[in-house]
Amino acid sequence: MRFQTLSIILVAAFLGLATAAHAATRDFQTWLRAVKSEARTQGISQDVLDSALPDNMEPIARVLELDRKQPENTKHLSDYLKGIMSTERVERGRTRILNYRTLLGRVQKDYGVDKQVIVALWGIETNYGVNSGKYDVPQALATLAYDGRRGDYFRGELFKALRILQEGHIKPDKMKGSWAGAMGQSQFMPSSFLKFAQDFDRDGRRDIWTSEPDVFASAAYYLAESGWKQGNPWGHKIRLPKNIDRKLLGLDRKYSLDFWRKQGVRLLNGKIIPQEGEYQASVIQPDGPGTPSFIVYDNYRVILRWNRSNYFATAVCMLSDRLKG
Repeated sequence: MRFQTLSIILVAAFLGLATAAHAATRDFQTWLRAVKSEARTQGISQDVLDSALPDNMEPIARVLELDRKQPENTKHLSDYLKGIMSTERVERGRTRILNYRTLLGRVQKDYGVDKQVIVALWGIETNYGVNSGKYDVPQALATLAYDGRRGDYFRGELFKALRILQEGHIKPDKMKGSWAGAMGQSQFMPSSFLKFAQDFDRDGRRDIWTSEPDVFASAAYYLAESGWKQGNPWGHKIRLPKNIDRKLLGLDRKYSLDFWRKQGVRLLNGKIIPQEGEYQASVIQPDGPGTPSFIVYDNYRVILRWNRSNYFATAVCMLSDRLKG
């Protein structure tokens, strides 16, 4: 009798889960039909909608799992940089600069962005185009728009992705990216693509997936429009005096280089900070007191417009220095 009762309970539980899953799928399909109806009013063709958002599309469970997972940042900057700036990555970056020296020279001249920075971004974002993401971008964005933490944001990105497809820059089955919808070798969200992506090879498409000319030019244009100044330094790793007033530190505090010299801020080798320009500079310690410190200028802040992470910006800047040789 107990076995029979347990069997009934298990069957009922299974049927309950199946019913819930079916209802969730049905609700998603209803939501998806409304999205496609709105997309048609924005000029998206039925062919694009059928390819990008087929009627049998379902949310991607792994995308939802990643969206809801909030991992604690247990890494320190030194650990992060060690992983990002491996000897192999530096050497591969230098090889890429040599292999694409003519193209990178043209991009640098046309956009006014240092080639080492372009390649550093490329290397950190996708390991020089090797790991640009495996997720179907429209499906991932639809998943996050329907059931994510920032539904309105991802809904907007989904419509922008459909616009990119409508304009013919990439085929729906080739529109791959990260689980959060960052696309191609430069990892642009659809909104960034529409603002900054470039057709540098002049083939009529802005292709950040397979065209290195478009990838490099798109990254350069993003930085140029964000205020990058070619040839200007980003900053330096520094040594802080023990008695520094910590209220002076942080990106929201900017002072002249002369001010920082008077505070006792020095390069790691003990020399004074070079007068490389009339900069307003900030001093930051991404991991807090007693950890590596940096004095940073406007070009560093430009990298932060690409990704609002001091770890990321510091890695890009330091890798670009290493790529200079």
